[in-house]
Amino acid sequence: MRDGVGLLSIVVLVGAVLVFTIGGTRWFARASAPVFYDLPGGSWAAGGALGLVSVLGWAGAVSDWLHRPSAVRTGRLPRVARTIARGVCWVAAIGPVPFLFSGLQGKNCHSYESGCAYIPGAGPALLSYVGCVALLGWLCYRWRGAVAEEHRARERERLRKLREKGKGKSRAARQR
Repeated sequence: MRDGVGLLSIVVLVGAVLVFTIGGTRWFARASAPVFYDLPGGSWAAGGALGLVSVLGWAGAVSDWLHRPSAVRTGRLPRVARTIARGVCWVAAIGPVPFLFSGLQGKNCHSYESGCAYIPGAGPALLSYVGCVALLGWLCYRWRGAVAEEHRARERERLRKLREKGKGKSRAARQR
């Protein structure tokens, strides 16, 4: 009985947090988007800036720099700090998407309702966000591929030099 009550309490608490988080995010986005889109550069620059934040957050979230215990050369980054940093990176990667979608007109409601009306500039911001993420994501993908290929080439060269000296062979092959 006690386990059932505990499980039910957790489900209700997580559900309440989810509802308030989603509702709060939508409210925050609808309240701050007009101000954000009116900054210098307009909604196109705002979408590009959010795209840059999203790509940087994604790079931090999927990199193993935060995963390794020897992440900081001057000392070890505690596990809790690494987990918090990775969580912040995931929020930065995913957070701009609901912000941008909240400015679009809501489904199944009238445009004159305040919670459903289209926020001017949301469409161009979304387009520039998608373009920025696509371009920067492709550039990061190409850069990581080039770095990996360079690393493989250096490793092949190192093994070739070792083989020339007779040290790149297995122990059994050296004994023959």
